Amino acid sequence: MSLFRMTPITDSVAAQRLNWLRSGLFWRTFFLLAFLIAASMITWVTSFRMVERTPRGEQIAAQVVSIVTITRAALLHSAPELRRELLFDLATTQGIRVYPRETNDVVYAIPENPLIRLVEDNVRKKLGSDTRFAGYVNNIRGFWVSFTIEDDDYWLMMERERVERASGIQWISWGTITLLLSLLGAVFISRLINQPLAMLSTAARAVAGGQSPAPLPETGPAEIREANQSFNHMVHDLQQVESDRAVILAGISHDLRTPIARMLLEVEMASLNDEARRGMQSDLAQMESIIAQFLDYARPTATENYATLDLTGLLKKIVHEASRLSDVKIHSVIAERLQVQGNAVDLGRVLSNLIENARRYGKTPASGIADIHLLATHVGHQVRLEISDRGAGLPEDQIAYVLRPFTRMDSARSQANGAGLGLAIVDRIVKKHGGKLDITNRAGGGLAVSVWLKASL
Repeated sequence: MSLFRMTPITDSVAAQRLNWLRSGLFWRTFFLLAFLIAASMITWVTSFRMVERTPRGEQIAAQVVSIVTITRAALLHSAPELRRELLFDLATTQGIRVYPRETNDVVYAIPENPLIRLVEDNVRKKLGSDTRFAGYVNNIRGFWVSFTIEDDDYWLMMERERVERASGIQWISWGTITLLLSLLGAVFISRLINQPLAMLSTAARAVAGGQSPAPLPETGPAEIREANQSFNHMVHDLQQVESDRAVILAGISHDLRTPIARMLLEVEMASLNDEARRGMQSDLAQMESIIAQFLDYARPTATENYATLDLTGLLKKIVHEASRLSDVKIHSVIAERLQVQGNAVDLGRVLSNLIENARRYGKTPASGIADIHLLATHVGHQVRLEISDRGAGLPEDQIAYVLRPFTRMDSARSQANGAGLGLAIVDRIVKKHGGKLDITNRAGGGLAVSVWLKASL
């Protein structure tokens, strides 16, 4: 059976779509692009307003001068009885009004504006330095310019919008729309960059968890395409390795255990004294145990067979079986209704290995009996199993090494026969179940091994 299993495509795609959105790289890229776009827009608007101010001011001033000059000439050369009709036509068609200028007019200056100041300076150069400007005359808003016809003074009023540039609100509206469109583009660019990485990350985690993800799309830019092709080839090669390993394990199980069984039978039938027979039987049992450990460590964990497991019942069964051993004394405290998601055979192997490890290496020197304490309880949303003994314990600097395969410490805990795979097997299975394994020296002597598993609610 292969270590890998196919992950449902729908689940994988949905996870990948969410992962790129949760990615820190995505948000860093997005905010960097957003900052650069905003800074570029502000710089462009500022530069544009500064560069276009002078030519725009000259253009508006020329337009104002032309309107004033043409209006004055039209009024000056028109027949008196037609002037009222001319003024009405200018007001309705051109938006230009002419009013007599009175000494009691209430005049308000145009608000300070660099462009307006530039327009006023250029108009005065053409119409004379005594030309006046106003923003309000008698509470009427507009762009007011004074001029004279012979000895009479007049106001010419145009709509303010013909002179002023776009208002601040308009600039803000345009800038907001442009910024939103740019941010949408930034989201698209960030997604284009980060989604392939998120998909690759999700697939890599699936492989690390013993799953076989759906093949990554071999499309897009050359770099992404080559990376995905290499990853897909790697997953295929790993699946092939696992398939080959399953065949090798089956061969080992048959080719080694069959001769051992035959040798045990021959020992039983041979004419040997009791001491020689017991010695050979012990050696063959040791060989059988070592082979079993090799197979247990190399055997893949089929995560697709996980189901809700009654851990309370499994623990009580294993404790009952272990209590039959003459050199073991077990004190157990097992909470009711302990349930986890997992494989009963594998978790049973974990508990059996831990109890066997405590039995072999945790005997109390005075009595020669392994005094084992087992605690199983809920801790939040997790289940905690602790198996401890009163043996010699381990040096603190060697605890980190006992989970390595084929490691046997040069201490009182390594006197028994074995291949050094017991705790490595436990650690491997616990990790496959999404759990964690902790090893500490127990206060007062001995070793405590804690297994943390996610509770199935």
